[in-house]
Amino acid sequence: MSLPIVYHPKYVAPIADSHRFPMAKFRLLYEMLIADGVAQPAQFFTPELPDLEAIALVHDRDYVEAYWQGNLEPKAQRRIGLPWSEELAYRTRIAVGGTLLTARLALTHGLACNTAGGTHHAFPSYGSGFCIFNDLAIASRVLLNEGLVKRILIVDLDVHQGDGTAVIFQNESQVFTFSLHCQINFPLVKQTSDLDVPLPAGMEDDAYLRTLAQYLPDLLTELRPDLVLYDAGVDPHIGDRLGKLALTDAGLYRREMQVLSTCVAQGIPVASVIGGGYCEDMRSLVYRHSLLHRAASEVYRQFHL
Repeated sequence: MSLPIVYHPKYVAPIADSHRFPMAKFRLLYEMLIADGVAQPAQFFTPELPDLEAIALVHDRDYVEAYWQGNLEPKAQRRIGLPWSEELAYRTRIAVGGTLLTARLALTHGLACNTAGGTHHAFPSYGSGFCIFNDLAIASRVLLNEGLVKRILIVDLDVHQGDGTAVIFQNESQVFTFSLHCQINFPLVKQTSDLDVPLPAGMEDDAYLRTLAQYLPDLLTELRPDLVLYDAGVDPHIGDRLGKLALTDAGLYRREMQVLSTCVAQGIPVASVIGGGYCEDMRSLVYRHSLLHRAASEVYRQFHL
């Protein structure tokens, strides 16, 4: 079998072309993976809409209901940064289902990738920074409740700190949150992950990868997680409009190979989501996101998963 990849056509919801959130990238990523021969249509799995009860394992029920029904107060809606619509509400929920399915596939096959996900700025009672429901946290909570895993490591390499995830699991011993992010970037007020590694602006490939290597292998050895949830944000790229680091395409690919091969070599399943990425050149942005799936396909072959 080839690398399992998760995609849903509803990952894209209507939004103004002038909006800085690059909504079209999810469909374009799916199309690029097929056009470039990275994946075949048979490799793709389609998620189902998760129950609101599953989302309410992490988020306050009043917030969940208000967002789903379109009754969120304007101030809370502005904090999210995306205009509400029925299509976006559905897209938000199905993306959570995608990450949950990706995690289940990773437990079965050793490695799996979503073509969306990484909404790590969503807090229990409100959304922030284009994040509405925290897919990483919801997937973690569901799997823990089902007894499929006992310990999860969240590796968040988005350029922005995973502040919502940190708060959600601040008193949860079964989930370890690791965030490697730019120190001076959003959010202005940082939360406390189990391990935060703030990076100086302008850090380039080699220094970044050396820093990652100082932490990830030891974390895997010490924690022995049953699953790694990997947020592979590409906004550390030098060309990202919201990043402040200086990774290249080659650096991102090396990062993905480093994370995935380090985990898989230790027999630890990895479920990957694409995280953030912002660039006016949509094709360049989509290619950066595709580096995760290109690397994952190579690791999948190398280890004969």
